[in-house]
Amino acid sequence: MKIEEVLALAPVVPVLTIEEADHAVPLARALVAGGLFALEVTLRTPAAMESVRRIAAEVKEAVPGVGTVTSREQRKAAAEAGAKFAVSPGLIDGEGPEGPIPLLPGVATATELMWGLKHGFTCFKLFPANVVGGVGALKAFAGPFPDARFCPTGGIDAANAADYLALSNVACVGGSWVAPADAVRAGDWARITELAKAASGLKAKAA
Repeated sequence: MKIEEVLALAPVVPVLTIEEADHAVPLARALVAGGLFALEVTLRTPAAMESVRRIAAEVKEAVPGVGTVTSREQRKAAAEAGAKFAVSPGLIDGEGPEGPIPLLPGVATATELMWGLKHGFTCFKLFPANVVGGVGALKAFAGPFPDARFCPTGGIDAANAADYLALSNVACVGGSWVAPADAVRAGDWARITELAKAASGLKAKAA
């Protein structure tokens, strides 16, 4: 899949920090049941890559991705684990759109955005969105960078996601609110499915 196709699957990409690999499959199934298909598993725990492997093998409707990718080696490892896309908090030196799996690089400034566009990227993660200007920054980027599309992440939740999704240069948003840590620990998959259902309908509300 191209990164544009991944971002078009749903208005929200869940950003997942999975502590136990045994949670990965039921969590992915709960999110998919709620209409969220592209799942970003962050490399913030030792269970991350094993979680991706299990989701890729057992949840066919899911499109697993790996987040917090900061090197070429991690991008390659993500692909080998079965990930369909990679997400980075920033720009990775030497890495472009071509690679083992599509890459969504993070940007925070116009200079970084210009570098990314020069190297062939058209889709970016604005990160951390709430710190670097949020909706205002994205509106400002729209004029000089009409070809850039964004998945803002950082400080986005159910209360403000629709504000981002209303912008013409926002393809989707990333957020962790659809999979609260307490719900994951408790195995409350029904709650997570309900949160995912609400999130999957956000674009319609923003239109």
